[in-house]
Amino acid sequence: MSDVKEIKNSLKDMFKGFSKLNYEQRLTALNDVNLISKEDAAYLRQGGLQDIGLAEKFVENVIGYFQLPMGVATNFLIDQKDYVIPMAVEETSIIAAASKTAKWIRENGSITTEVLGTDIIGQIQFAKVYDFEKFESAILQQKNYLIELANREVAFGLVKRGGGVKDIKVRKLQRDDGLLMGVIHVYMDPCDAMGANIMNQVCEFLKEPLEKFTSEKVTMCILSNLVDTKLTRATITMTNIEADLAMKIEEASRFAELDPYRAATNNKGVLNGIDPILIATGNDWRAVEAGLHAFATRAGQYRSITKWRKVGDTLVGTLEAPLVVGTVGGVTALHPSAKLAMKILGLNSASDLSRILAAVGLTQNLGALRALTTVGIIEGHMKLHIKNLSLGAGATEKEMPFVVKKLEEVLALRKRISLSNAIEVLQDLRKRTNP
Repeated sequence: MSDVKEIKNSLKDMFKGFSKLNYEQRLTALNDVNLISKEDAAYLRQGGLQDIGLAEKFVENVIGYFQLPMGVATNFLIDQKDYVIPMAVEETSIIAAASKTAKWIRENGSITTEVLGTDIIGQIQFAKVYDFEKFESAILQQKNYLIELANREVAFGLVKRGGGVKDIKVRKLQRDDGLLMGVIHVYMDPCDAMGANIMNQVCEFLKEPLEKFTSEKVTMCILSNLVDTKLTRATITMTNIEADLAMKIEEASRFAELDPYRAATNNKGVLNGIDPILIATGNDWRAVEAGLHAFATRAGQYRSITKWRKVGDTLVGTLEAPLVVGTVGGVTALHPSAKLAMKILGLNSASDLSRILAAVGLTQNLGALRALTTVGIIEGHMKLHIKNLSLGAGATEKEMPFVVKKLEEVLALRKRISLSNAIEVLQDLRKRTNP
């Protein structure tokens, strides 16, 4: 217990001033709290993975690697535990905003999380079912046998770890030609795997016995990325917040709950926190996004997956979504950068990772709503974007400090800034230094 307390305290101490450190100091700080080793630091210094042979095992027609910057967000206290969050992303301000908002929450509130449910979903389609009552009855009569068969022949590894196929249900869908479509849902606990491959194997395996019992023809078998049977919930409670700001954030939330045009941008902001962690850990971010967006339309209209309300003197925000991820298998277990990201997070299970995703996504949402309802999105985002504009204009390392300083002055004066401003500032600097 004392070791855990010491690690928690050391992380909290490390958070102080972390953003002010230079590159080498950051690596040293992470090494000092035992999140990375000296070998990990050497790997990061060389720019990440260089082994083309490993890339050949990941994808086809390999020509190299496309590497994103990977940083760490700090100040996160989730379920009373400190975390350093690895994030692989190309967009300026995401990591800074996450760290800044996490610090605000740490000082004025709390983040709690939970996972609701365990099962992912596989689908077996019968395109045209001509006697649905007979079809459904046959499947339900054989349900227990089919579950036992799938677990014994295919999912036996999951069963040993406490998972496996848990249930089978029948769905009826009305076609536009007057016929009926039958869909079998297979529910399976994948333990700490994302479960896509094993679920697809289970569904393909069940194809033959299902056709035998029903005398109907299976059309296709595939998992579903809309996993409403396994949801992750994060809650942020701000107990020390100005009443006016809390009400503004609530009204901004209502906007995204009612208007799909705003909801799309709101949810993209949530994914600013979620996607970089998925990428850093080698998880399938496309699958998570697809499930999240589908879940956002569950009431018949695309809506926000976050909700904020002022409750007395407290602001309470929630995020609830399917965030199905894995901590074993696939790229997560093979890619050195993904393994390092998992090491930094120090997680024990896929459920732990999904809770971190929800917490960071909701934190990112709070930071965006706070900015939008106070200073606006430009001031914070564009100030951090100035370095990119300076690089885009062609500033050298020596010229960067001057160009950045002048662009900050332009932003403060005009409340807007663009690449053309950076080019003008750079040209003016070069005329004066090289007349």
